[in-house]
Amino acid sequence: METLRELDIVRAIPGAVRLARAGDGQEGQDGQERQMPTMVVRFSPFNTWYEIDSWWEGRFLERTVRGAFAKTITENASRVKVMFNHGRDMYIHQKVLGVPENIREDADAAVGDVPLFDTSYVRDLLPGLEAGAYGSSFMFRVIKEEWNEEPGRSEHNPDGIPERSITEVRLFEFGPVTWPANPDATAGVRSGTDAYYEHLRSVDPARIERLAARVTELRTARAEQPPAKGTAPAPAAAPAPTDEPAARHSGGLTPRERRERLFPYLTKGASR
Repeated sequence: METLRELDIVRAIPGAVRLARAGDGQEGQDGQERQMPTMVVRFSPFNTWYEIDSWWEGRFLERTVRGAFAKTITENASRVKVMFNHGRDMYIHQKVLGVPENIREDADAAVGDVPLFDTSYVRDLLPGLEAGAYGSSFMFRVIKEEWNEEPGRSEHNPDGIPERSITEVRLFEFGPVTWPANPDATAGVRSGTDAYYEHLRSVDPARIERLAARVTELRTARAEQPPAKGTAPAPAAAPAPTDEPAARHSGGLTPRERRERLFPYLTKGASR
């Protein structure tokens, strides 16, 4: 498998946000004791296989391993942002929810503690956070990875698709999200990369067009490369668009319908 090294990718998981330590003795803007809690976000479980089925990334199994966040925490923790829905909410936009005071690796997951700001837009989120109604998501870039191109079929990988273990990342942002995971996705984790880039298209369409062209070029070159003598052809990173019935994780849409809904700029003017 080959992926674009400069691609910023998004992962989401349900049930990974909780509130703790309400009432910290500090005063708010009204002079009263501040009652804003700390939000604890377990945004990346370790050693849990989940399936990625993305136009931008392809189809494969993925997991993060403990240690993948160690370098970025040491070098970049002060620059990591905490936002709601990756800054795409129509009311909150890119206002930050708080400054993370402790981004760390626990035994089973990457975690961030975030004392929440005492602002109206954060208070609007508190009922949902207290009820556990939100999931979590994070945006990162893969720095180091290990691929198993032909893992064979197994209990966690019944289709025998390629497997990627992420061993180092650069973390940019994390926080609560409204729609954390596709219920059909393996282990409840999904890729939010497609939706992220569709939103980014409205802000920087030229960049997205260039990235989309590079993804298409990369897959075309790989598809045209003949397999080594005596070996079966390697599976493509993502299936070519067809009108055949949808595969899993497509939300009940055909590949053409999913592509047109997520990426109308790629199919504008194309014959149907």
